[in-house]
Amino acid sequence: MPTDLHYLSLDDVARRLKARALSSVEVTRAILDRIAKVDRELKSYAVVTPERALADATERDTETALGKRRGPLHGVPVAVKDLCDTADVATAAGMAIHRHHVPDKDATVVARLKAAGAVILGKLQMTEGAFGAHHPSIPAPINPWNAAYWTGASSSGSGAATAAGLCYASLGSDTGGSIRFPSTMNGLSGLKPTWGRVSRAGVFPLAGSLDHIGPMARSALDCAWMLGVIAGRDPDDPTAVAFPVPDYAAVIDAGVRDKRIGVPAGLADLDADSERTLGEAAAALRKSGAEIIDVALPQMFDQGARDWIGLCSVETALAHQMTYPSRAGEYGPVLAGLIETGRCMTAVDYARLQQRRAALAGALDGLLASLDLLLMPVMGTAAWSLDKLAATGRDPEAVAARLRYTAPFDLSGHPTLTLPGGMTGDGMPTGFQIVGRAFDEGGILAAGHAFQKASDWHLRRPLP
Repeated sequence: MPTDLHYLSLDDVARRLKARALSSVEVTRAILDRIAKVDRELKSYAVVTPERALADATERDTETALGKRRGPLHGVPVAVKDLCDTADVATAAGMAIHRHHVPDKDATVVARLKAAGAVILGKLQMTEGAFGAHHPSIPAPINPWNAAYWTGASSSGSGAATAAGLCYASLGSDTGGSIRFPSTMNGLSGLKPTWGRVSRAGVFPLAGSLDHIGPMARSALDCAWMLGVIAGRDPDDPTAVAFPVPDYAAVIDAGVRDKRIGVPAGLADLDADSERTLGEAAAALRKSGAEIIDVALPQMFDQGARDWIGLCSVETALAHQMTYPSRAGEYGPVLAGLIETGRCMTAVDYARLQQRRAALAGALDGLLASLDLLLMPVMGTAAWSLDKLAATGRDPEAVAARLRYTAPFDLSGHPTLTLPGGMTGDGMPTGFQIVGRAFDEGGILAAGHAFQKASDWHLRRPLP
């Protein structure tokens, strides 16, 4: 068994399990041992289910011995964000009031992981209700690269655990940037699929028309395997589209030769690390055969993050109507503040935001019609320290500034892939986004894979 077993890619582990060079029990026990050793400090898991995981791993090994494979993740240990219902396991969505909620049915994405043979290790910690802050009674996960830095929100546990070798991949959710922030802050590859590509049935909502469920992993290829398993229509979620699910992993070597990739010109708010990461990513993709084109973002792009706050607040108020305001005193101040904003919004104001949202989505469709892909920063500040985050506060303008490059693609529903693309002087990973046309996850994954074949940022690890 390799000494760095916990840091292998999901693809590598799956291939070794298929070849019977590893057993699922061996690899599951190794990851559980690492969780017991490392997660005391990182606090990335809300719930670990070791007995269940080892029982499932034993069953996967028995099936392997009989020549049966459930799917591409057969025997691979993964974990899910704690807003995905998991049968007979507490699912709290980061909320103190739901700490004893035990569903009797798996969320569709969890059921599909199990059907593909994955071994579920447990539930990953997250911010309260999937908004921007952890509940005051719940310790926030620690960034494994540097405890003085943000872990990202809201999929904080997914980011920390996947980066630190405590699972081979995880599920996150992204309503305003919550796959992309923890992916870039933890040096991961994270995919926000097109809205409607992945079912949300059994997933606790922050804002239903903005919520996206997707994988966080160590490479674009690993994300391709995960997406291929969880995507597709679902009778339990009528918004999950009936389009066929491509074999993303099979076509990931398509590359970027002759692809037209747009890079926005004149992004004045980028710090040196974020600007360098974006520039070097563009250079690497050009070297791989892409045509890099300067483009202008739609005029209403910068308004998107501000509009997102209003839209999200109304839908969050709706999602919490059974417990807020009746149990308002049990909420943390940040989530409660968002709900109050939504409860105060008028129907006219909300309609105005929806009109601007439609205009933004149309403008982005128009831009992408002239391109194959769009290259974007994740944040203007490449890596946020906790001190800097606290100093900027949580007023709407500060929040909008952090969401500037992420929230518009939740409003429009376009797919984006976040990849590690550099390091700061403090040794923190930095990232960038590849944005695609609706339902072109295959194109952005192929571009991400081409970048990762030409770079090694995704191979760097934070801890021994």
